[in-house]
Amino acid sequence: MTQDAAARAEELARAAYGRLLAILAAWDGDIESAEDCLAEAFAQALHSWPETGIPSNPEAWLLTVARNRRHDQRRSATHRLSDGLDDVVRLVARGSALVVEQELDPDAIPDRRLALLFVCAHPAIDPAVRTPLMLQAVLGFDADQIARAFAIPAATMAQRLVRAKRRIRDARIPFVVPERGQMPERLTPVLEAIYGAYAIDFPLVAGTEPRDSLAAESHYLATTLAELLPDEPEALGLAALISLSLARLPARGTVDEFVPLDEQDSSLWDRELIALGERYLHLARALERTGRFQIEAAIQSVHCARSLSGVTNWRALLTFHAALLTIAPTLGARVAHAAAVARVEGAQAGLALLDAITNEAAQRFQPAWATRAHLLAESGRAEAAVRAYERAISLTTDTAARRYLERRRARLLGEDRRSIMSQGEGGRTVRRR
Repeated sequence: MTQDAAARAEELARAAYGRLLAILAAWDGDIESAEDCLAEAFAQALHSWPETGIPSNPEAWLLTVARNRRHDQRRSATHRLSDGLDDVVRLVARGSALVVEQELDPDAIPDRRLALLFVCAHPAIDPAVRTPLMLQAVLGFDADQIARAFAIPAATMAQRLVRAKRRIRDARIPFVVPERGQMPERLTPVLEAIYGAYAIDFPLVAGTEPRDSLAAESHYLATTLAELLPDEPEALGLAALISLSLARLPARGTVDEFVPLDEQDSSLWDRELIALGERYLHLARALERTGRFQIEAAIQSVHCARSLSGVTNWRALLTFHAALLTIAPTLGARVAHAAAVARVEGAQAGLALLDAITNEAAQRFQPAWATRAHLLAESGRAEAAVRAYERAISLTTDTAARRYLERRRARLLGEDRRSIMSQGEGGRTVRRR
């Protein structure tokens, strides 16, 4: 029972922590205090559940314990909740579902996580921290994971999140769902957060099923949002992007074995997800307002087309990557563009573009080092490639990807040793190809 209770608490911490935190903080906007109380609720669960059993509605149990702790804190500090607060936000436990009821139409947004994402996109919150705040407070990622995704130091990200939470508390920013007409103006950071959750969690998913990953939840949120806002091309573009990317999951390998895109068996790709992605992409294009997620979806569409043609159209990919740079010249987009250029124009051309990326964040960006290592190896610069692989490996948290990079590095080291052993008379080195 102890093991079962601990496993269930861990599962809830992963799947429900962000949702519970956001609901708990909705009473007064104090996210920091809500975090402390929810942490105590999880600690009490680990202590109580092995003896009393796992409750039938563990989310409601955790939320009740955390709410009681918050009430205790407020009473001890001689604070009282506003008399009218429960008229605005009430928690209702209905079977296994937790629902936040508000004065607005409770069916206006079909998923409560989406509602809370829009709350965190409030105009009074610093735009630079809206997406990171959603990733932590709603989707449950910690500051270290978010910092890696944004390629900034973890301490810097943690400070930004703390300041944002205090801003919400001190300014008394209301946790109110925007009306449908207000959603488009808050849409961009919401889309960024959904995609961010997918991008962070997808490398941790292996095998043929997404299981309980946030990659699968991100796909659900993206498609739900696309159906909710069918006139927003970027919402449709994000749904297309995640659908097309997730379609390749069955061929991506296992927990222990990573298979890069070029080596994947395209017959294993999910054709239904590809068709869904293509449908969303077609709908987005029909609106004739091109954006970042639509272009990224088009890139994924070209890759998925290999399942039909048997080849990858790298010139088309280069065109889309160049277009992406004009709209969203992010670090990831620049590295991906360099890789596409290398495919069409050669490794040296790709390396030149990588060398032009001089910002500090690139030094902590794993894809930049992995791409550099690959292109250096293609150029015959084995020693430099080994150093780049070592840097990429040090930045890789996914076990399968780490092992893949280690094998690539080991292959280069083996070739380098054979090269030394094959030195001819006069010290001339004969490299074996």
